[in-house]
Amino acid sequence: MSIGNSPQDERPFEEDRDDREEAARPSIGRALQQARIAAGLTVDDVSSATRVRIAIVHAIEQDDFAPCGGDVYARGHIRTLARAVHLDPEPLLAQFADAHGGRPAPTPAAPLFEAERIRPERRGPNWTAAMVAAIVAVIGFAGFTLVKGDDGDANARAQVASPTPSGPASPTPKKDKPADPKPEPSDSAIAAAPRDKVTVQVSAADGRSWISAKDHNGRLLFDGLLKQGQSQTFQDNEEINLVLGDAGAIQLYVNGKKIEDEFKPGAVERLTYTKGDPEVG
Repeated sequence: MSIGNSPQDERPFEEDRDDREEAARPSIGRALQQARIAAGLTVDDVSSATRVRIAIVHAIEQDDFAPCGGDVYARGHIRTLARAVHLDPEPLLAQFADAHGGRPAPTPAAPLFEAERIRPERRGPNWTAAMVAAIVAVIGFAGFTLVKGDDGDANARAQVASPTPSGPASPTPKKDKPADPKPEPSDSAIAAAPRDKVTVQVSAADGRSWISAKDHNGRLLFDGLLKQGQSQTFQDNEEINLVLGDAGAIQLYVNGKKIEDEFKPGAVERLTYTKGDPEVG
């Protein structure tokens, strides 16, 4: 005869302990909100860096995932927002899976292969249409040549009937060439920037990144994706405020000087530059 509690008797105590730990853990939205505030970011900053709409960011921070449009999109938004506020997304995704019936089932291979089979194949050149177009072009050229020949004969006959004194031919006016497109600002142009202004050049050297730039009055100068190899130059009388969605992919030139700060890939940086020597705000 055994004395004490059996293993079956201990299970309710273990379940109570798990319930207490679950209650102590913050919700997904609360965890994202606390991490955002700790990173010094506003909802507008996170929305600009991740391209997730402001209304959806507010809803997720209130643990309302309905505006996401489904569990798959909700998981994607949770992962994106967690990375933007420097938070590990995996525990949040696991917490979401526990609350919404587990992780999504893997997509079966058959529909993928069906999609590949129904994808339109690349067609070869339409030789029939090309031949018809060539014939039409030949007929049109022949008709144009015939008309021009008749006009030339008529002009020659008119010149024989009423000769005119020869004189120096008037020069044919040349058509103005279209203005060359304005080139992108170069490093030398940045180096020659006026000293009474602040000039910032943002270049996507190592990848692409979402960029937001405002002047000292808060007026939006640029808000969009900067692809690899592209650059933007901003200028203001007092200061330029930047938000870099992926600072590790960006190279900065401020007032003609290269910024040597090593930003981490995927990091969201908020920077302010003024006249004089570049300083991180």
